[in-house]
Formats: sequence, C-alpha cells, structure tokens
Amino acid sequence: MGTTIRRSQGGRLARRIGGRTLIYAALSVWAFIALFPIYWTVSTSFKVARDVTGSHIIPWLDFTPKWLGWRSLGLSPETIFQTSTVREEFLLRFFNSVVASGGAALIAVVIGSLAAYGLSRFEYKFGPWRNKDISFFFLSQLILPPVVLALPFLILYKELALLDTKIGLVLIYTLMVLPIVIWIMRDQFNGIPMELEQAAYVDGATTWGAFLRIVLPIALPGMAAAFILAVILCWNEYFFAALLTSTDAKTLPVMVASQTGSQGIDWWTMAALSTAAIAPLVLIGIFLERWIVKGLTAGAIK
Repeated sequence: MGTTIRRSQGGRLARRIGGRTLIYAALSVWAFIALFPIYWTVSTSFKVARDVTGSHIIPWLDFTPKWLGWRSLGLSPETIFQTSTVREEFLLRFFNSVVASGGAALIAVVIGSLAAYGLSRFEYKFGPWRNKDISFFFLSQLILPPVVLALPFLILYKELALLDTKIGLVLIYTLMVLPIVIWIMRDQFNGIPMELEQAAYVDGATTWGAFLRIVLPIALPGMAAAFILAVILCWNEYFFAALLTSTDAKTLPVMVASQTGSQGIDWWTMAALSTAAIAPLVLIGIFLERWIVKGLTAGAIK
C-alpha cells in the first residue's frame, strides 16, 4: 500500500515538474522572440556596413563593436561634448515626443476617467443607445483605419492653423488614445464597490466629493496604468506625426524614418536613433512595472 502511494506521489511530482518545464521552455522561447528585435537594434547601432550586411550577431565574436552609429548622432563618448547639429535635432524631436505624448496622455486620462466614471455609475439613454452601446462606440473608434481620417484632419488642421504644431499633435493623440483610457478606467470603477460612495453620501458628501475623496484614490493605480499605456501608444505613433508635421513639431518616429536617403539606409544610424528612442519606454517598463500590473489587474477584483 505504501509503495503504491509513493509511486502515485512520485508520478504526480514528475508530471508537475514536466509541466513546469514545458511552461518555462515556452516562456523562454516567447521571451527570445519578443526581445530579439530589441537586441538586434541595439547591436546594429554598434556595427559598421560590413557587419550589417554580413548579418553578424554576437559582439566581440562575430564583429567588433564600433561607435559609428552613435557618432553620427553626436552621442558617442568622443563627440558627446562637442557641438553637433544632429544631436540638437535629436533632442528637439525627443522634446516634441515628450510634450505630445505626455500632454495627450494626461488630457486623455482626465477626460477618460470622468467619462468612464459616468458610464460606470449612471444610466444613460441616447435614443436606442444604452451604456454598453456607448462604451462599444468608444471602442469601435479603434477599428477605424487612421488613413480614413487623413484628409479630414489635414483640411481641418490647415483651416485652424494647427499644422506642424505641438498643440495639434496633443489634440489628435488625445483623440487616438481616449477610447482605450475609457475602457481601462471603466473596468477600474466597476471594480470599486458602490457601497463606499453610498456611505459617503450618507455622511453628506456630494457626487464630486465622493468621486474625489473616495473613488479617485482607489483608482489611482488604474489611472497610472492608463497614463503609461497612453504615453507608449503616443510615443510610437508615426502616421499622424508624419502627416501633420513638417519641421517644428516632428517627433522621434518621423526622424527615425527619415534616415533613408538617396544612398540607401544608414542602418547603424537608424539603429542608434531607434535605441535612443525606445530607451525611455524600456525604463518605464522596468521601473513602473508594479504600477502597470497593479493598475491593469485592479479591476479584476471586487
């Protein structure tokens, strides 16, 4: 009897170890697939032409790292303290991306949180539409291809003198990420018990008072996650930035795409520029991971 029990326990342990091994193996393969493009971009920024065309991958084994790509941006150790017009342009485009992404994300979180709170706590009726229909309408805006809006926005921005302005980018980026923010925040507010607000009403609080003093502090992790996600989406946006800007308000994605010239593509320069562009997003993911995970999972627990 004892031998049978030990064999059964040993079999379950072996299956458990085998299952975990398969899971970790699958996760390792997926991590490699997801991270390899970033590794390729970073390594290419330290290559020269023959290393790029030769598909060399491992530094110091396949190729000797050089500062060619970073030198062309004025960001190599020997040029960082020298005057560089390319570095000045990069810093300007970086600043434009920060202003456009941060401003749009902030406005979207403020407006989206108010809209999501209304959809979560109050019942609306616009003809045959109810709350679920309104929420789906916001989400359906993500299905619309951006190219469909190209001509209307181009004409509108020309009439309003918003072409090649950071304010114009902030406005259109806000419209772009607002549906996602509304859906994230609606789930956050749905996960907060209404009894907390009702208790505040009994104590004499108004609707705004209950929202600002009770609901808002609880929903802050979700707002932080929505803000970070909105910043990432705006930071990587290329279509509208290329369409509506020309000189003053160009962002980093447009600058990266402009590295294609008559002589071909300077892969090392483009890789160095891309590495510098994605570095802030990587740092956000590393240092704010706890906020992102906490915010996105907060609505799943009531």
